[in-house]
Amino acid sequence: MGDVGAARSSLPNRAFRGIINRERQRREAAGQLVLLARQAGGVLVGGTLALHVLCGLAPVAFMVGIGIALQHLAAGGDLDAAGRWLGLALGAFILQQCLAPLQLLASKEIARRIDHYCLTRLVSFVLLDAPLAVIERSDVADRLSMVGEVFEQWTFTPGAATEGGLALVARYTQLCGAVVILAVTSGPWAAVTAAVIALIIRRGRSEAFFHWGRLNKQFTPLNRRATYVRELATSTRAAKDIRTLGLVSWVGDRYTAEAGGLHRTLWYWRRRLYGRPFVLYTVLAMVGAATALVIVSRTAGGGAPDPAEVGATVMAVQALALCARFGIVFQESDIKMVFGRVAWEALLEIDQIARDAIAEQRRSGARAGTGVRVERARSGIRFCGVHFGYRPDQPVIDGLDLELRAGTSTAIVGVNGAGKTTLVKLLAGLYRPDAGVVTVDGHDLRDVDPAAWTNAIAVTFQDFIRYETSLRDNVAMSAIGHRDDSAGILAELERVGLGDLTAGLPAGLETPLTRALPGGRELSGGQWQRLAMARSLFAVRHGASVLVLDEPTSQLDARGEAEFYDRFLDLTRGVTSVIISHRFSSVRRADRIVVLDGGRVTESGSHNELVAEGGIYARMFAVQARRFEHAGAEGGPAGRGPDLD
Repeated sequence: MGDVGAARSSLPNRAFRGIINRERQRREAAGQLVLLARQAGGVLVGGTLALHVLCGLAPVAFMVGIGIALQHLAAGGDLDAAGRWLGLALGAFILQQCLAPLQLLASKEIARRIDHYCLTRLVSFVLLDAPLAVIERSDVADRLSMVGEVFEQWTFTPGAATEGGLALVARYTQLCGAVVILAVTSGPWAAVTAAVIALIIRRGRSEAFFHWGRLNKQFTPLNRRATYVRELATSTRAAKDIRTLGLVSWVGDRYTAEAGGLHRTLWYWRRRLYGRPFVLYTVLAMVGAATALVIVSRTAGGGAPDPAEVGATVMAVQALALCARFGIVFQESDIKMVFGRVAWEALLEIDQIARDAIAEQRRSGARAGTGVRVERARSGIRFCGVHFGYRPDQPVIDGLDLELRAGTSTAIVGVNGAGKTTLVKLLAGLYRPDAGVVTVDGHDLRDVDPAAWTNAIAVTFQDFIRYETSLRDNVAMSAIGHRDDSAGILAELERVGLGDLTAGLPAGLETPLTRALPGGRELSGGQWQRLAMARSLFAVRHGASVLVLDEPTSQLDARGEAEFYDRFLDLTRGVTSVIISHRFSSVRRADRIVVLDGGRVTESGSHNELVAEGGIYARMFAVQARRFEHAGAEGGPAGRGPDLD
């Protein structure tokens, strides 16, 4: 019994703590909106608030004008006075109609400025501040998905939340005016009753919305899964596979299951949040409205209506109706505030995650990388005892020692999972070693200015992006400051074997490389790979001194691969180049070939030296040579070297 009594006695304490916690969260949310509003500028926010106040007072002035005019007319009084009050009502109505467009424009400008600020922070996080390992975390992906979806639709953004919060000023101005009218026409008790009921109902409604916004974050993983399946079914990227594999029914069933799981969860929590509170506040509103009406009717008195009280009664009833409106959803504010604030909080959490990750790097000895400017690798690049893993218990690079001498070409080969692409990411500065050091001209890469190193290195990844932009932009993105260098763009297209491409495009270099845009064209897989190489070579043309090609011939046909083989020395002349390939035809002309196995260098030398050693390289070469000879004997493509797989 003692335990039961203690549990019961603790219930009020838990409820009280819950109320205190919710109040603290609401104050924090309000403070966040105030901070956001500052990003729009004090003058604009102040002017918008003044517009909201005027727009809130206009309906109150309209009620007063109509009520007093009716009072004069019912009493058979001065028609001129009645006309003046009607003129006030008409003026208030016209003023509200004139101010409404200005109110909307000012609110949208506030939202635009704040969204620009938030979007800038988001882009800065993704592209500059956060380490790549942080962006790849699932919890960060959930938040990025939430914020990205908001900005993709441009509906309930953080700017819209701030805009909606400021719009409440007009609503509360109307409430204050209505309460004053009730106090004058029906007495203080009617005014207090209407005000208390309106605020209680408003509090219940806004608290339910506030909790829904907090809870909405938990639905992000479910929403991501449903959205992925929907985009898979409605986009063109998987249309061929879905049709040829006969997956139409499977995709439909999968989407039904994912969307059903999401919606069942949504409705469960909606019933919990809005069900019983809705009944409670509806009953409270009906009781309050009935009480206020009784007070108003008693104030007006019984029997035949007094002409002098007709106007007061009309104003009181209108004021009561205005107070009752606080029980409905304010479309211009409530929904915007709920979802826009969630997006803003997700952005703040993303910022905090980035700051924590950077602080952790600094505690572990990593530097900010904002000092040394290395614009060219003049002596070379070294990996000294480098260790790295995507998970602490699973190292991918394990004690790597490697030197990339300036002005030479190095080919890196190895089986799948040996760490070749990870090595490239470390070289590009996308990841930082868990142990050991990567140096450029003797400088720790962690001390090198990231912007300078980005300009000094040109990388073509195996999973390169097919940008749905113009041909010009697709090449010039590696040195976007030289986008107008048409001659340079055409020269690099010629070097990679795409010299005739522009002749077949309707707008030449300005042709969009997607059929989804008017006048656009789609390229073949091999053409896209050549284009990716042209992008890196364009960066070399404009100052990059390190060229990295990850599987540069994986999508080329036999002739294209033979052409690359013939042009390899020309493509890599004068730069420090790294080529990763499973095909010997692409690596044999490199100055040095390095075999990567288990995250470290196990063999190094020229092609002939490594074959003579009889090690891993020699065995892989022998296997692939047999495949190549077999293909040639059966009339297979000539000029194509054996694969390492």
